[in-house]
Amino acid sequence: MNMTKSQRTRLIIGATVLISGFLSPLLIPFVLESGLSTSMVSVLSGLLAFGIPELFMILAVSIMGKSGYQYFKAKAMKLLTVISPQKVSRTRHFIGSLFFAIPIILGFLQPYLAHYFPVFEQIPLGWIITTDLMLLLSLFILGGEFWEKLNGLFLYDIIAVKRTLNNT
Repeated sequence: MNMTKSQRTRLIIGATVLISGFLSPLLIPFVLESGLSTSMVSVLSGLLAFGIPELFMILAVSIMGKSGYQYFKAKAMKLLTVISPQKVSRTRHFIGSLFFAIPIILGFLQPYLAHYFPVFEQIPLGWIITTDLMLLLSLFILGGEFWEKLNGLFLYDIIAVKRTLNNT
């Protein structure tokens, strides 16, 4: 797609607005530590999580225009396909499974382990962020087939089919 300078500028500005909107929930910890009143913190946190991303998405599409948004979406999907291919190797699946399971298991066990090991009582924010990023990264490491499996958890009519070594 050949774009004029104006279209390219609109695409860049729109993409920046779109990405900023999706990253806005990351500002919630700063709002919580701001010292604002409880009601103001609640309103701002709610907006950062559920209002601003959607509003910025609408704003971005209006800035980019329909063709610009479709172009951006196609490029983003192509990038996601490269980052997270449909089928992955056995080693990549193993690593992705570890990255997926470790944060969940640690998060589940932390309240119970804190009674026996004092180190689990005051976990530094850096460790919490690291495990959250591990979980997010695991979704890309595990690939497209895992996304389909994960999606199947939320669909009632999906039937799991066990594959054997002969029909992989």
